[in-house]
Amino acid sequence: MATSTVARPSDLRETLRQMLAVLQQERHALAGLDLDMIMGCASNKADLCGTLADVDQTLVDEECRGLLEAARRQNEANRKVRNLIAANVSARLDALSGSAPLYRANPQVHRLRTA
Repeated sequence: MATSTVARPSDLRETLRQMLAVLQQERHALAGLDLDMIMGCASNKADLCGTLADVDQTLVDEECRGLLEAARRQNEANRKVRNLIAANVSARLDALSGSAPLYRANPQVHRLRTA
């Protein structure tokens, strides 16, 4: 894990820009179902999170807040795509196996579909 080298607001902005770039790469990797790139992005995000772990809150200026919000939005969008891909894989595996799924996040929806 990376050690924190964030000592100035400019360091924080650069780290947040790096995070946004990695999140953008992850988006492209998810779109292309590129597993190697997805795993590389996960590793890079973990390293950047390690760098951001001990950042002094006084370094967070207005520009950093904007970068943080952009990173939150991109991370959430990527999370939704990952969940959709996982749900699609689950549905295909269930269909192939002909068995009932082991897990459903919302069992009411499943009952309505099968009724």
